[in-house]
Amino acid sequence: MASSVDAIANLLEKTNVEQENVISIKGEGRKLNTKEDATELVEKIKNISDLQVLELTGNTIGVEAAREIGDCISERPELQKCLWADMFTGRLRAEIPISLTHLGKSLIKANCHIVELDLSDNAFGPDCAKACVEFLTSKAAFSLKELKFNNNGLGGGGVILADALLECHKLSCSAGTPLALKLFVAGRNRLENPGAKALSKAFKAIGTLEEIHMPQNGIQHEGIAAMADCVRNSPNLRHINLNDNTFTSKGAIAMANAIKQINNLEIINFGDCLIRTEGAVALGESLENSNSNLKQLILSFGEVKLPGALAVCEAMKTKEHIQSVDLNGNQFGEEGCNQVLDLSAGFHCQGVLVALDEDEGDEDEDEEEEESEGENEDDVEEEDGLNAGNLITSLNVEYLTQLKQSRLGKLMHEYVEVGGGADRTVRAFMMLTNLIPVDVLNTSVPSSQNLSKIFACYDVLLRDAFDKYPNTPMLVVNPLFVEMGLIKHEDARKLLAPNADVRANAIAIGHICQQPYFPKFLRKVVRSMIAKDNRIWDKFPECRSRLVQKFYTF
Repeated sequence: MASSVDAIANLLEKTNVEQENVISIKGEGRKLNTKEDATELVEKIKNISDLQVLELTGNTIGVEAAREIGDCISERPELQKCLWADMFTGRLRAEIPISLTHLGKSLIKANCHIVELDLSDNAFGPDCAKACVEFLTSKAAFSLKELKFNNNGLGGGGVILADALLECHKLSCSAGTPLALKLFVAGRNRLENPGAKALSKAFKAIGTLEEIHMPQNGIQHEGIAAMADCVRNSPNLRHINLNDNTFTSKGAIAMANAIKQINNLEIINFGDCLIRTEGAVALGESLENSNSNLKQLILSFGEVKLPGALAVCEAMKTKEHIQSVDLNGNQFGEEGCNQVLDLSAGFHCQGVLVALDEDEGDEDEDEEEEESEGENEDDVEEEDGLNAGNLITSLNVEYLTQLKQSRLGKLMHEYVEVGGGADRTVRAFMMLTNLIPVDVLNTSVPSSQNLSKIFACYDVLLRDAFDKYPNTPMLVVNPLFVEMGLIKHEDARKLLAPNADVRANAIAIGHICQQPYFPKFLRKVVRSMIAKDNRIWDKFPECRSRLVQKFYTF
């Protein structure tokens, strides 16, 4: 999963343009609310002689500022690339569609020919997808080559985007300038089967896709089978990333049948996809006589047993350009891993096979070990009755005391693997915070066995959450602090009452802010938030003092 996230992050960083054609305020953290706030940026746009790229990533733009910027770019027909990821942090959901509509209309009015649009890491949802439709079905979008909607929370908005792309293709063909989209990115969007099916239909019609990146979308085998149809009809496809969706053998077989119909694939990422042994065998057989330029194959953590690995390895012997084969985290067993290593010696290059250091063992071996130990993990699970589905509602002090930290860690990993947004992380975090032992609340250095378990669970939760929002960590911190009552919500929810007990919250904050996964620049933000006069600290001023002092020690 981590390799998939890194690949997406690297992909979104690529922008090959000449500096003199760019206006960029990337990562400056500007808060542009009013017309006056946007004046400096607008003057730059007006004064540059040839604007090809406008990069607004890593700022926050309100409706009035978006209107002012839009009015300015409506006079720049030469604009080609709109790099607008992560530019609505902290904005009301109702604001963002209005801002997007203004900007889209401006591109249409300018008669631009946009080749790249990046709206990743913005909290969209279906409403914001609707706001993109007018632009996506206009002449300004007929020239699109790259479209990026990574980590937008699209949900049903995926179907809206797919329908808009279909309409764009239809209109562009009628105009004699067919849409020739090459790259589409939409990871972490909860597209699920409906979104996958709709997008597959659009990609099939367009037929020019070279890269498709749709990891972590909750797509099951029906949606994967639909995606296979667009793969079959995308002869130029070089890179497909469907990491962390649920193929099962049914979806894997459908994809294998599609892959053998094309011949330009260089990178295939089906890691964490539960392709199972039958699916791996089908993919191996499919690749043996197709896609000779393959460079990277990822089939890790897919519940694949040895026969599947052997079929894949036999196929890889025919690939002269292969650079990496990842079969880690499957179920080969010790002897099976040795067989896979022996086969990999026949690859054209050495060191191609990724280390099998997380192999989950052959099922038969596991059963023997479990019998010798007298108790297996399933027995433990049956005894405590906890799982990812009931963890938040069932975990209590009694469970916390009885369960081993390793078991709790496993449950938390299962919980985050289900997916979901920051709100789901916050619910689990607050549940854990409510279990902090009373006897540690007044100590300057709180410590207990149960508290250590809670801290370990925090780490699993927030490491995953910050990985999901690499460019917009405030999407994690804001809802957490709202729930703690430290800041107001956009719907004007009141802060905690002055007599509320914030001691457990302070302990939680003190721990997470010291961890490597917590962005360093946010520590100053949180420190300022804590130090600010707020009546919720009135009852426990010494608690706030200890917490503020802690920020100066790391």
